Amino acid sequence: MPCKDIVMERLTRLFQQHFGFRPDNTAAIAGAGSNRRYFRLTGGEQCAIGVIGVSADENRAFIYLSRHFRDAGQPMPLIYGVSADAMCYLQEDFGTRSLYDALATARNNTYIYGAAEEQLLETTLRALAHLQTEGARGLDETLLLSPRRMNTRAAMFDLTYFKYMFLRAQDIPIDELRLEDDMLRLSDDLCGKPAKTFLYRDFQARNVMLTADNQPRFIDYQGGRLGPLQYDLASFLWQASAHYPNALKERLIAAYLNELSTIQQVENDAFLQQLQGFVLLRTLQVLGAYGLRGIIERKAYFLQSIPAAIDNLRTLLADGVCRPYPYLEETLQRLCERTY
Repeated sequence: MPCKDIVMERLTRLFQQHFGFRPDNTAAIAGAGSNRRYFRLTGGEQCAIGVIGVSADENRAFIYLSRHFRDAGQPMPLIYGVSADAMCYLQEDFGTRSLYDALATARNNTYIYGAAEEQLLETTLRALAHLQTEGARGLDETLLLSPRRMNTRAAMFDLTYFKYMFLRAQDIPIDELRLEDDMLRLSDDLCGKPAKTFLYRDFQARNVMLTADNQPRFIDYQGGRLGPLQYDLASFLWQASAHYPNALKERLIAAYLNELSTIQQVENDAFLQQLQGFVLLRTLQVLGAYGLRGIIERKAYFLQSIPAAIDNLRTLLADGVCRPYPYLEETLQRLCERTY
């Protein structure tokens, strides 16, 4: 039996075990940057998403988190079945409409976000606040992928990733020790204190599915860990391709903080100050990913995303976010002088 047929047979068996009959149709679903393969299986009135992963550990982390969050009342998919080797599984189908899809009109209209789009974004961020806090209660971090916490060392992984995958690719000469000293100070300032909240890690509009009544459902959080709240907010609002206007960002941050304050005590000024540092950290991490997927692997979407991410970086530098780290600031300024 050809390899593809074997894969589909495994997913078909999981479908049959859960629903009691074999699917009538199977269709591949296009992925984005992931190496996992997705299929939609349908039969009668039932529908499920079949997933073929490349890492059993990654799959187990997703399955554990999905079940934990569902038990905690969070909007994650049900897991219908898992193969014995954890290399494939079947999950609830949240449909075909993502938040990214719902925002297409605004993107096509020179990034003018109307009341309907703003409401979708606000609802999503309010749900995020509950996931990060209430969803983290009772979380067994030993079942997460390593690194299990967003600490100083993990932040340095991100910055080193940026250095080798993007900065080095631009052939900009650097003083390794001075750059590492500044990167280490930035990492420690942001992630030096342990956090008990959940960090989604890749929180973006493509990973939010919408129900018929526009309620958010979350996917692709297998890389999640314990970490600071601001990281996900930075990832979402400063997504390079979204171009959210500053006034909209401010309203959405206010809505998020308002929701967070119903769950736990929040010091808004301190939160906002740290948020800017996380925007810098996340921007550099994203550029590292764009360097690998775009510059090295030549994937078009990631190459096309680089100029917008550089624009974000230019704004951060103009706002003085990097000023406490002078050599890092100098290096990034030289990077931003390039044409992309």
